[in-house]
Amino acid sequence: MDKEVGHNIGRTISTGCVARSLADTSPDHKTVSLPSAERDIHEACGVVGVYAPGAEVARIAFFGIYALQHRGQESVGIATGDGEGIYIRKAMGLVSQGLHEDDLSQLPGHVSIAHTRYSTPGSSRVANAQPILAKGPDIELAIAHNGNVVNAMELREELKGWGCSFDTSSDSEVIAQLLAHAPAADWEERASYAMRRLEGAYSLTITTKDELIVMRDPLGVRPLCMGRLGNGWVVASETCALDHIGAEFIREIEPGEAVLINAAGPQTVYRKPSSNGFQASCIFEHIYFARPDSVLDGSLIYQTRMAMGAELAKEFPVEADMVIGVPDSAIAAAVGYAQAADIPYGEGLVKNRYVGRTFILPDQNMRDLGVRRKLNPLPELIKGKRLVVVDDSIVRGTTTPHVVSLLRKGGAKEVHLRICAPPIMWPCYLGVDFATKKELIAANMTVEEIRDFVKADSLGFLSTEGLLRASGRPRNKVCMACFTGNYPIPVQLEMDKLALEV
Repeated sequence: MDKEVGHNIGRTISTGCVARSLADTSPDHKTVSLPSAERDIHEACGVVGVYAPGAEVARIAFFGIYALQHRGQESVGIATGDGEGIYIRKAMGLVSQGLHEDDLSQLPGHVSIAHTRYSTPGSSRVANAQPILAKGPDIELAIAHNGNVVNAMELREELKGWGCSFDTSSDSEVIAQLLAHAPAADWEERASYAMRRLEGAYSLTITTKDELIVMRDPLGVRPLCMGRLGNGWVVASETCALDHIGAEFIREIEPGEAVLINAAGPQTVYRKPSSNGFQASCIFEHIYFARPDSVLDGSLIYQTRMAMGAELAKEFPVEADMVIGVPDSAIAAAVGYAQAADIPYGEGLVKNRYVGRTFILPDQNMRDLGVRRKLNPLPELIKGKRLVVVDDSIVRGTTTPHVVSLLRKGGAKEVHLRICAPPIMWPCYLGVDFATKKELIAANMTVEEIRDFVKADSLGFLSTEGLLRASGRPRNKVCMACFTGNYPIPVQLEMDKLALEV
């Protein structure tokens, strides 16, 4: 992966449809090398937006996006507006690696957006880092995007016909150019036009030189919430980001809602219901992606995962001596299983906190290396015991055999795997880079074949019905396409995430 860190900073200027910063051509524009580090690559992205006149909005955005580091580790960026122009700083790597005190000091203004990225559409390179700038006939803006627009290719070709050229290979630049060139007189018309044209998942924070705009797609696939910070306002992918900066959670941005935040406060300028009346929030946010201390759909994620474990105990009971969870995302579910089954909970695996989650690292060799360095068993606690081992999911089947082997080498007498997700049999096209169908182990093996492959004594996947009960969400409000193959919108099967590569 790219170990170079590039910085862009400056008031934006543009030629035609291509927005650039002044530093792109300035003599002091530099590429800086950072020490290599394990990077925990996750499902999609995290976004933050801040409107707070009189406050250090770049610093607020920095700590907000720092709390969302679990959502992406490939690149980071912050853009601000001061009433005169838009300024941006972005880099490859983690938030703490890519942005420093001198970066924040060069981001003036009263409005800010921030982004941390894992590449879904578009490769991992600094050109694809966000926020992305765009300039239209009568507006200049920068956007930070979480999600995946499935008709980005067609829209990009159309925008090229309007005279636009593109600097990146991401669908986010397509959204930025579409918004900048929308035939609109105000944000109500601009949001209406964009939502009529865009298909797929998009939670957006957008800054102009003086206002903050947030938009969420009509299906509500990716989360987005709003909080109050003194006399200002903050928007973020998860409530944990609001907590970290001391903001008071107010509400979630509704699916299909566009909110303008300026000196008058938040104003809903447009609402678009989904075409079929359904919503499709990603159920994997509840299972794995969201931090356990975030509140989503009115429920604390930790409690939702405990409920998943309790459902697993009902669906797949087994005689055992101890329940353990695979750190970190399955710990709450393991506690829930243990309580429901009346089996003692304990820790049997220790995680190296400086090695990240591995199931969506973009390179197989790195994935294998990550698994070997990630976990260590506690033999004195598990020796001779029948273990129930709770994990959040099995995707490619890379990690699980290693976990079972570690536990057996540590002296476990039996290993009974319990998985908080149903078998993942279909790829995601709405912002999660799982794998292709041929790489998904459950798409190519039966449950019994998977059990034999991972060498467990028994294996149980939570049912879709149990998952819905645990999440408290009705079936017509969530997307479970990775389990069922029933996508909320038409998608191009086996769509290449690098299709927009230039």
